Amino acid sequence: MNVSHRFVVVTAIFVTCLITANIVGVKVVGLGIFILPAAVVLFPLSYIFGDILTAVYGYRRARRVIWLGFFCNLIAVIAIWIGQILPPASVWGGQEAYKSILGYTPRILVASFLAYVVGEFSNSFVLAKMKIKTKGRWLWARTIGSTIVGEGLDALIFITILYAGRFNLSFIAIAILTHWLIKTGYEVVATPFTYAVVNFLKKKEAIDTYDYDTNFNPFSISV
Repeated sequence: MNVSHRFVVVTAIFVTCLITANIVGVKVVGLGIFILPAAVVLFPLSYIFGDILTAVYGYRRARRVIWLGFFCNLIAVIAIWIGQILPPASVWGGQEAYKSILGYTPRILVASFLAYVVGEFSNSFVLAKMKIKTKGRWLWARTIGSTIVGEGLDALIFITILYAGRFNLSFIAIAILTHWLIKTGYEVVATPFTYAVVNFLKKKEAIDTYDYDTNFNPFSISV
């Protein structure tokens, strides 16, 4: 299958949003009564562009991009870790700041990677299946519906693993609900943008993929 430059651009934006969100996510921000990681600004964009990939190019190609994002993020984490353990120069006084901002704990890594894989694949799966059920209609329902599932699972897994044993269940439940609602709301607000990009790509690519015979196993290596 030929790969167009437009597909490459969407893929690059997806991966960039993912990696950047994981880097800036260390900062905690206060938005009114909500306390959230700064990644809340960027991470939902990966779901939006994941929706665009599945809606136009189908689950099979989206699956490859999701795994590409996973391995690119892994490379970034390894590079950051190597930078941390390398001995700092005597003239550089930022080692502790580097460790504080960019250092990852095993718990954070497990929570982040597992939540990403489950959330993104669930999002793509639901969107692809809904496209078949709706015969390609109601894109807004497909993008929002898939995001409700994907972001819900992402928040559930990430928050639970990160905070289990450190905070009580009521705090964890509120944190999960807050992340879920804000990220889903992000998708709702971005619906006109999603429509514009999907319609543009379908027209320019002359493609509108339906996953009738697709193997939805996320670990499948079929193209």
